[in-house]
Amino acid sequence: MQQGSMKAWLESSQLAGGNATYIEELYEQYLDNPLSVSDEWRGLFESLPKVEGVTVETKHSLVRDTFRESAKNIHRNQVVVPTDISDTKQVKVLQLINAYRFRGHQHANLDPLGLWKQERVRDLELSHHELDNDDLDKTFNVGSFAVGEEKMQLKDIHSALVKTYCGSVGAEYMYITSTEEKRWLQQRLESVQCKPDISTEQKLKLYKELVAADGLEKYLASKFPGAKRFSLEGGDALVPLLKGLISQAGEQGQKEVVIGMAHRGRLNVLVNVLGKNPSILFDEFSGKHDHDTNLGSGDVKYHMGYSSDFATEGGNVHLALAFNPSHLEIVNPVVMGSVRARMDRRGCADGSLALPITIHGDSAIAGQGVVQETFNLSQTRAYSVGGTVRVVVNNQVGFTTSNPQDTRSTQYCTDIAKMVQAPIFHVNSDDPEAVLFATKVALEYRNKFKRDVVIDLVCYRRHGHNEADEPNATQPLMYQKIKKHPVPRALYAQQLISEGVISEQDANRVIEEYRAALDHGACVVEEWRPMMEHSVDWRPYLNHDWDIAYDASIQIDKLKALAVKASEYPADVVPQSRVKKIYQDRKLMASGEKALDWGFAETLAYADLSTSGVRLRITGQDCGRGTFFHRHAVIHNQKDASTYMPLQNLAEEQPPVEIYDSVLSEEAVLAFEYGYATAEPKTLTIWEAQFGDFANGAQVVIDQFLSSGEQKWGRLCGLTLLLPHGYEGQGPEHSSARLERFLQLCADHNMQVCVPSTPAQVFNMIRRQSIRPMRRPLVVMSPKSLLRHPLATSTLEDLAEGVFHNVIDEIDEIDSAKVDRVVFCSGKVYYDLLEARRKAEQDNVAIIRIEQLYPFPQKEIEAIMEQYAHVKEFVWCQEEPQNQGAWYCSQHHFWDVIPAGAKLQYVGRTASASPAVGYLAIHNQQQKELVNQALGLEQGN
Repeated sequence: MQQGSMKAWLESSQLAGGNATYIEELYEQYLDNPLSVSDEWRGLFESLPKVEGVTVETKHSLVRDTFRESAKNIHRNQVVVPTDISDTKQVKVLQLINAYRFRGHQHANLDPLGLWKQERVRDLELSHHELDNDDLDKTFNVGSFAVGEEKMQLKDIHSALVKTYCGSVGAEYMYITSTEEKRWLQQRLESVQCKPDISTEQKLKLYKELVAADGLEKYLASKFPGAKRFSLEGGDALVPLLKGLISQAGEQGQKEVVIGMAHRGRLNVLVNVLGKNPSILFDEFSGKHDHDTNLGSGDVKYHMGYSSDFATEGGNVHLALAFNPSHLEIVNPVVMGSVRARMDRRGCADGSLALPITIHGDSAIAGQGVVQETFNLSQTRAYSVGGTVRVVVNNQVGFTTSNPQDTRSTQYCTDIAKMVQAPIFHVNSDDPEAVLFATKVALEYRNKFKRDVVIDLVCYRRHGHNEADEPNATQPLMYQKIKKHPVPRALYAQQLISEGVISEQDANRVIEEYRAALDHGACVVEEWRPMMEHSVDWRPYLNHDWDIAYDASIQIDKLKALAVKASEYPADVVPQSRVKKIYQDRKLMASGEKALDWGFAETLAYADLSTSGVRLRITGQDCGRGTFFHRHAVIHNQKDASTYMPLQNLAEEQPPVEIYDSVLSEEAVLAFEYGYATAEPKTLTIWEAQFGDFANGAQVVIDQFLSSGEQKWGRLCGLTLLLPHGYEGQGPEHSSARLERFLQLCADHNMQVCVPSTPAQVFNMIRRQSIRPMRRPLVVMSPKSLLRHPLATSTLEDLAEGVFHNVIDEIDEIDSAKVDRVVFCSGKVYYDLLEARRKAEQDNVAIIRIEQLYPFPQKEIEAIMEQYAHVKEFVWCQEEPQNQGAWYCSQHHFWDVIPAGAKLQYVGRTASASPAVGYLAIHNQQQKELVNQALGLEQGN
């Protein structure tokens, strides 16, 4: 009845019909601030029926619903127009303001070359809103238009709208659902019409930064003609943009800034922002490097990272430019992961102390899927960093593509950012003051609302894709224009000279001074400071190898106490019935009444590390419970859906234990965890794939970062990958974690590849990864059926031994003198072999498990081989097809450890294009055959 009377009132008023969509915004403005609307409209809204028991929020909802219903049925409703023509015009003026907020960017002056063909936007024309020249001198209420006046003449309103939304900054933000954020942005943009006052000192600083950006490129071009440098020329404003961001970040309390960017402009940023010594860069161009240092394989100069401190009015800020491979956008989640690690280390939950800046190319941000994945991470619990400032160096051509219809399906390359409602500031890079303004607003927005924001730096590329490339071949008209177009430094010099800020002589002197500084070879960044602000010490982890001594022993009493504590939860936490059974079993395991299974041994490894002061971070799809329902580190209360984590409640004081179910992503998530692990050596960082083969989606991270980052860049990383692997007849995509790919990437002792087969092994493997003072990736072929296999159990005493065995000798009481065949294997197939051998009562075959395939434990196997020196028949048995698994990549190791003159035979599935068959019956037959063949049994046995 109350709702009905409200609706009847609305439908009888001028709020109905075609006016509804316009009046709705007025009503929202009124609710935010009653004084923001005219007296007439305020009186109208205040006259809404006073319905007893209806809150303001409910009333607002009823009004909105009626507006929307009226708009849907506009063809059936008679449009009621206010009788006062001035009211009608007032509505149209507010409609005009709204149109500029929505679509003004489409007529903004964004292209420095003036080549953009802008389509006519009728919404921005006075006539579209039934306004004409006769109305220009009339005064109207401006509503929420934040120009500092309540009423203005239409000509002044229109002029302010054009300056604000159609100048050198084109702002997109009206798709944001938060009224608070929209109002804030309107206030910041409209109050100064996107052109705030800039002091003479700021202008001179801006000019010097443009001189530096231009000067370095010209210097390199003259000293090293034809050398690849991926010049910044045309996008010179990136240098003042970044320096402005960093300076403001320091003023607003940030202590660390991490930057990720691809090739273009990287050398310029290194020298003119981070303060890399130019002489070092020149030596790199000359092919020189310090032969006395261990550089590994190294990398090209436009992939290299750098760290320094940068002085700001708020104190020094530590800068880190992330190392980057040729994959243009993959560095973005790496940067976010690094920032999250720095936040965690500083106890910062909202990003106020650390800032990520990612720099994109125009084709790459629209074309690379990892961009979407990374945006999707931005507001999640596991991956949020308080917002990222994303800068697009928009060359308008991407690589060499001349037709925009070949690069994307959207108007702007930045439209992908709208999926997370990030505001986008398109800005003409030839207007450095506008760039500085957009930068300031963008950072203030990020710091206030803790959300992503995008700066689209619309510029051009003066040369081809690289300096040896010929751009006229694909962009003839553009490059005819570029050849005649003055560089940004020259344009800004002309502006400052005309404003009387600087003389032509002084402008030229700045250029000469910068070139002299480059000749001198010293740092050219005034704000550069020696590094003091970085917050982690890597020295304990440097210069170690696999044989480094470490103590991983654990007292059995401590282990028993942890087992009891880790299997408890409060009485008011009601687990699901199967989960309850798991915890009941764990209590029996803790008391010694039941052997330990895989899930509990893994849990105890985390429990021991956590109570020893190690921070834990575990992410992955379903990792809280475990894909195969074995972990259940997070208990979901069946009463209220709250969660409880026993691992986080083991002691009064312990570091955080973070276990998050990840978004459904592999590439961005794994890159994030890599970035986290490279920035935080003290945390055990683990990523678990839902199925091992899902790591395929993150192959670029594995190839270009994980396996080669130390060789190329000297970047240590202790990231652990848990990849479910095993042939249980579940088909091609649910069997293989592609062990062969990881082994193919192994060289230079770059990472560990382990295939543990007992709970004790996984316990000590996990602890070893954290306790041993060395940080290299660990790739684990994690089990599936072994999680509950009756033979894959251990005791607390096994765990307390504290040693991960890279190789496990024969466990049955077999006389080694009688052995005439030795079978090497890894993983789940061991138990199939063991059970078949026991069933056949064989005593002449020994089975040796290789639990670490790389680095290959040659000395340990050689020690075991001493008792089998007389054996001539050796077998490598694997479940995977012959062209997959360990055979091709590791057989040279097997040959090295068997006695001279002995034979080595491969036993396993035949080579296959697919990882596994899709039919269970065929799988079972294959498995039986390979087991029998490995043991030398007749097929009928």
